[in-house]
This record gives sequence, structure tokens and C-alpha cells, in this order.
Amino acid sequence: MIELRPLANYSRSLGELSRFLGVAEQAGETVFTGVSSDSRSAQPGDLFIAVPGAKQHGASYIDQLISLGVVALLTDRAGAEITAGKLPTLVIENPSLFAGDVSAWFYGSPFSSLGAVGITGTNGKTTTATLLNQLWQFERRSTGFIGTVGISIDRDQFPSDFTTPQATTLQSLAAVMRERHVKNMVMEVSSHAIDQKRIGGTRFAITAFTNLTQDHLDYHQSMENYFATKAKLFTSEYSELGIINVDGPYGQTLAEQAGIAIQKVSRHNHGADWYYDRYEALPHGKGYQVAIRGSGGILIEGRLPLIGEHNLDNALMAIAIAVITEVDPMVISSQMHLLTAPAGRLEPVDVGQKFIALVDYAHTPDAVERALITARSLTAGRVIAILGCGGDRDTSKRALMGEALINGADLAICTSDNPRSENPAIILEQMIGIHTLSDHVVAEIDRRGAIAIAVAEANAGDCVILLGKGHELGQEIASVKYPFDDRIELARAIEELA
Repeated sequence: MIELRPLANYSRSLGELSRFLGVAEQAGETVFTGVSSDSRSAQPGDLFIAVPGAKQHGASYIDQLISLGVVALLTDRAGAEITAGKLPTLVIENPSLFAGDVSAWFYGSPFSSLGAVGITGTNGKTTTATLLNQLWQFERRSTGFIGTVGISIDRDQFPSDFTTPQATTLQSLAAVMRERHVKNMVMEVSSHAIDQKRIGGTRFAITAFTNLTQDHLDYHQSMENYFATKAKLFTSEYSELGIINVDGPYGQTLAEQAGIAIQKVSRHNHGADWYYDRYEALPHGKGYQVAIRGSGGILIEGRLPLIGEHNLDNALMAIAIAVITEVDPMVISSQMHLLTAPAGRLEPVDVGQKFIALVDYAHTPDAVERALITARSLTAGRVIAILGCGGDRDTSKRALMGEALINGADLAICTSDNPRSENPAIILEQMIGIHTLSDHVVAEIDRRGAIAIAVAEANAGDCVILLGKGHELGQEIASVKYPFDDRIELARAIEELA
């Protein structure tokens, strides 16, 4: 696991850290030159933040940490007992909640120099962040991006394990971006990251809310808890200005209760700060001709080359934030037609076949419904859709996703996504729910086999859409990840039947 670190030298002492945290305990003056919380990314000179994990305490890796050159620990009482004084140690309750603040303090609050934008919501985070990053780049700005599809600093690309990185990694990345003179940075902020304080010590210039629909209830337990977690991002602790899509009930509620100044965006409501004056779908999947009204009477017109009405919402949010961050509206109008969707978001697969083939990341009931509505709008033929539900994740959405699939497709093929440690046959049963298998509803556990069925069934003018995994490069079965790229597998299946 490679972690980006700034080239500049940073150093602090345990004594300084104890004073920063308000801990009375005498910690000594051991100097550390980095901060980490994952033994795979620990480097010589690091302070290691050891916290309880799902299987074992981070302090259990003490001997490995010493061999890697870690010089000090920040941990809880349990961690201190495990390490038994093998390294200088500062003890604090719930150290995981302070990892972000400690890392931000160590690197000198790097977010404050980045004009950072944080985007949250169930769906649309990746596309909105990607479009905003492109709009900044149209003005040749130096930009940073952190999200589901990876990390970028200008044109340099790096893989990412999480939508929102762990706290120590996040602050280190921000320090690298500051060192490389990034002017604007955008990142996706997951509800898990907010709840786990991975964004502790982070201060955004702008936070944005796309929407809220059912997801992650295995973690949050209820939609009320899920929303309350998202709403924390719209307080003075994290942000100066909130941009909120108010077309849904949760957005309306958030706009009323946000603890910071806000601007509203809406596809239809002309009382919002940003809205569509008009939009018209263009033929042959060429996107939309749009006219956007913004604060102060701004009018931005152009061709938005994205398909799917949900992308009208994503583009509106991105354009609003771009203007607020001083991108010239004339540049947006003239360059809008160059915008591209992120990988695996309604991404076409074309190897010369006579039917439409798309890959999309939709993995919530709402996203599945929207993707199938888009597929339907692109064809006069049949919509053939393949979808699975992830294992070890929110089980309550499986029947709802299956319902959206079966209702939205002419041929619904239920298959595996990432079963992880679960039995894929049981996941399929939960997904199919009350429905019975028929000529309209097919079950095939093997994802590659399901793709082959869809392609074999497709006729000229149909639309085959492969849902759930999007840009992902692997499939996790029985806790083992195997290489699997939906885009490659779909193209291969088409070529084999050509």
C-alpha cells in the first residue's frame, strides 16, 4: 500500500502533541516526522495511531511497526497494554476520532490552502466531482480530485481504496496537493467518513449535497440516522458555504436546518439560486441543449453531452460550484460540450454491434431506476439489464433493487455483484423476492454467464445495460478478489457472438 507524502520535512514531538490534545499525561519529547494509522503504509519516523479494528487492535502490530521504524504511538488504554511500553506512547480515549485533527495539525491545516469542495449524497458524487474538476481544468487551473474512481493531482493518477481515504492519508494527500500548488480540490465525502471522523481537521470552502436515497442502512440503521450524518457536513465545523439540491425532501430539510450559508440548486424550481431555464433532449443520445440561470441573473447556455436526466442534476451542481469558485461563465458555455462522464457511469461499450451496450455503477434502488429510465429513452427496442447486489452490505435494499430491475427492464437478469463472504445464491433469492423466474426474469449466479445471456438475447436496436460495478476492476467472491472489469467482459461477450 503506497501512501503519498509531501517532500517537505515535517516534525513534531509527543510533548507538543499532548499539549495539542489537552492530555495531561507526560509524553516525553520523542520527535516524529510522519503520521500513519495503517501498518501497510507506516514509514520510518512515524507516529502510529493504533485503534481497535474489526478483527484485532492496531497495537497488535507493534513488532512489525518497530521493524518499520515507527517511533511513537497514539492509542487507547487497551492498545497501551498490548504494546507494554515498547515505544513511547500517548494514551487517549477513542484515538480514531482524533486521527484527522492530529494529522491536520501535523501538516499545518493543508485543506485551508486548497479552496476545497466536499460533495456528499447517495448518488451523483463521482459524476458531480468529475465534472467540476473538468470545469476548473478548462481554465488551466492546477486541480486535485479524491473519490471513488481514484485520486488525481493535475494529470497524475493514483488508485484509491476508499471513496474518502482514511484520516491520516487524507491530510497527507492534501499536504502533497498544497506542495504542488493545487488551486482547487474536490473530493467525495461518504457518510462513513463523516461518522468515523475521517474528515476531522478538514475545512471546506464549499460542501455540496446531491440527494439522499436508501443505501448503507446496514451501517446507519435508519434513513433518519443516515441523513443526520450527512447533515453534519453542513455546519461551521466543516464548511463555509453549502450548495444543496432541493428537488428531494431531504435536500429541502437540509436547506432549512443547515448551520451555514447556503445556495439552492434545482432542476425545476425557479425560486432556487441555480436552476434550468430550459433543457431539451437531443436525438441519438447526444445529450441536452441547456440554459442555466444562476445567482445575479447569470445565464449559461450550451450543449451538455451527457445522457440521463439525473446528469442534468449533476451538471447543474458542478456548474454552480464552478461559477462560485470564479470560473468564467463564458468559458463554461463555450467548453460545456467537452465534458465527459467518469468511468463506468453510463459508459458505452461499442465494438461494432448493432445494439446499444452500457456499463453503469448503479447500486442503489434509485440509481437502478434512473439508469433504466435512461436506457429506455435511448432505444425503441428492448432493454436487457443485468444486476447483482453486493454481499456484506445493506440487505434491506436487495429486494428494492430487484424490483427496480424487474420493473424497468424487458429482460431482467439477476446475477452476482461482489458476494464477498456471503452465499451468492441467498443474495439472489433476496433480490428476486416475491417474483418468479420466467422469460422476463432470469437468474444466473455467474456474472460472466449472465453477460453472455444478455448479449445472446440482444437484437439490433436493443439496449443491454450492465449495472452495479461500473469502473471496478475486480469481483470479490468468498473474500477473494478476482480480476473482472464489466466493460471488458461485455465487449468480449459481444465479440465472441459476432
